[in-house]
Amino acid sequence: MVGSERASRGGQGQPSSSYAGQARNDGLARTLSDVARTLQSEDSLGDTLDAIADAALHTVPGAEYAGLTTVERRREVSTPAATDDLVCQVDQAQYDTGQGPCLDAVYEKRTVRLADMSTETQWPDFTRRALKLGVRSMLSFQLYVQQDDLGALNLYSAKADAFDDESENVGLLLAAHAAIAMADARKEHQLSAAISARDLIGQAKGILMERHKITGDRAFHVLVRTSQKANIKLAEIARYLVDTGELPGQASR
Repeated sequence: MVGSERASRGGQGQPSSSYAGQARNDGLARTLSDVARTLQSEDSLGDTLDAIADAALHTVPGAEYAGLTTVERRREVSTPAATDDLVCQVDQAQYDTGQGPCLDAVYEKRTVRLADMSTETQWPDFTRRALKLGVRSMLSFQLYVQQDDLGALNLYSAKADAFDDESENVGLLLAAHAAIAMADARKEHQLSAAISARDLIGQAKGILMERHKITGDRAFHVLVRTSQKANIKLAEIARYLVDTGELPGQASR
């Protein structure tokens, strides 16, 4: 098998080089439609990520564990959703060693199928740690929308050769739905956070204006100056003032 000594890869949104077109489609369209509706109905970004991992676990053949790797500021990776703590441990092994399927999926924009950790030679430091954790095979898909790389959907199994063409076919389709849901949830989360921050700053300005009989511009300047001196984000300074009635370091005096 192609992936027995070296993980096989495919281009962005495409199967790995191990894919031989032996996938079935029985009921797949209906299953993915149900998944898409479920993802769309989630209330928060965290809930959406958890739902994606859970859907992958119960939809992709061969998966025993599932998780998401996300990317912030292009290089900072983390695992915000996982169906088991083992996923976080395996992912951390990849982050620590700087090697592994999920990192290749994210940064090389590929589908990566790792058939057997015990014979894989490309990532020796990672596979050594993964085997100790009890994981033998992995399948990783890049999560992306146009002009925006979001991360990777990662599947794990304690068995060697757990993933086949059907796994890749289902996983690629699921990843496409997941990326759209994830991008929408992230935008909504960012918008909500921006509105919340604006409201907090408005409340904080009102407190300072009433207390010190100053203008709105002057009150905002006080908040900005306090934020710079304390090296704390403006929204957090505002939250502290609203919650406690004081500025950090008693700056309100």
